[in-house]
Amino acid sequence: MKPVALVTGASAGIGVELARVFAAHGHDLALVARREDRLKALADEIAAGGRPRPTVLALDLERRDAVATLAAQLTAQGLEPAFVINNAGFGLSGPAAKLSRDEELAMVDLNVRALTELSLAFVDSLERHRGGILNVASVAAFMPGPGMAVYYASKAYVLSFSEALHRELKPRGIRVTALCPGPVPTEFQARSGMRADRSQQILTLPADRVAQIGYDGFMRGKRVVVAGLGNKIAVALLRLTPHGLLMPMIERHMRNS
Repeated sequence: MKPVALVTGASAGIGVELARVFAAHGHDLALVARREDRLKALADEIAAGGRPRPTVLALDLERRDAVATLAAQLTAQGLEPAFVINNAGFGLSGPAAKLSRDEELAMVDLNVRALTELSLAFVDSLERHRGGILNVASVAAFMPGPGMAVYYASKAYVLSFSEALHRELKPRGIRVTALCPGPVPTEFQARSGMRADRSQQILTLPADRVAQIGYDGFMRGKRVVVAGLGNKIAVALLRLTPHGLLMPMIERHMRNS
């Protein structure tokens, strides 16, 4: 079986840039997202740069059978993951009780359930290739988020799960890293309903920079990678601040964004 780096959410934003970084470092790719046209365009771009053309797998990971379908498609093409990069996810902005319940549960399905299943489905092949799992969390993982309650909680899960998995899988030669970016100008903000905020500029990094920082930390076997100095300082302060003081500030910020 041929080893590949499996990148989810590879049709936009950080996912596209992670695919480019992994390809630039010599990894063959399998790209997963719903929008097949975008995946094909990225595959063509990577192939035009002299790398093997990535395998394109158009799939909605919110589906309950998605990971089983994905595994079967990989096997049918003689592929198995050496690396799993779980980037697919989305957020919704607004009071949890007022948002669409179906959309919130879809967010849990993608951000939590699919990520968990993908992290565990290919452990044997990851061990064979001494590869690993890169899970994209967020600085939101370090605090509760009134105004984006389900999204923040989903990223807290990703961080906690990834840190524990890092410990569990290390004896098998599998690295696990949680990448925690701050604000990144991508389609994510448009889908979540968030607007740009001047106060976030010091924490904002472009997607390509986040991807490179994530790749470098992942390859060094780091458990958690917080992207950017400003975000590292913010996380250090968040760890010291009681949640009771944080939540009113976050709530005001959400109302103004």
